[in-house]
Amino acid sequence: MENTETKADGVSANQTTTTETAANVELDQLRVERDGLRVERDELRDTLLRRQAEFDNFRKRVERERQEQITYASMDVVGDLLPILDDFERALMADSGSPEYAKGIQLIYQRMAESLKKTGLEPIETAGKPFDPHIHQAIERVETNESPDNTVLGEFQKGYHFKGKLLRPSMVRVAVAAPIPAPPRNDSKILNI
Repeated sequence: MENTETKADGVSANQTTTTETAANVELDQLRVERDGLRVERDELRDTLLRRQAEFDNFRKRVERERQEQITYASMDVVGDLLPILDDFERALMADSGSPEYAKGIQLIYQRMAESLKKTGLEPIETAGKPFDPHIHQAIERVETNESPDNTVLGEFQKGYHFKGKLLRPSMVRVAVAAPIPAPPRNDSKILNI
């Protein structure tokens, strides 16, 4: 018969050790599981924060595009009206026999120009300004020494901005520095044949 040590409460030392070992193993498993759950929780939190940020960026972009679409929705209509505005300007420059007719054309032109200005149409000032290829389209180059190089001398067709965006570039005449004539040659060694 084996002799086993018995504690005062009647439980053997082997049973206590086995119970403690089982409890330690179970505790270690719970700690590993807990650590795994923490890592998973942190990953899910990061994913959630990223998705929220992406959604906020998406929402802001859609709102910005919607506002831009609302702002520039009338741009096409105004662009379609520009040739009519040009025709009124040409009609004003034409010689008409009746002063009442000319005054009527002038009033219609002014009213239309004011209405388009209220929607956001702004003419581009060109005369005497430096040539800018972003807002001007050079139609003619004029050699001159009377104006600085790359200065707009005149305009063939007005250009316009619509609410800060270029709607149509100005068609302009641009000054180009005239070449300096070469002095006559005074070579004494010219052969006369």
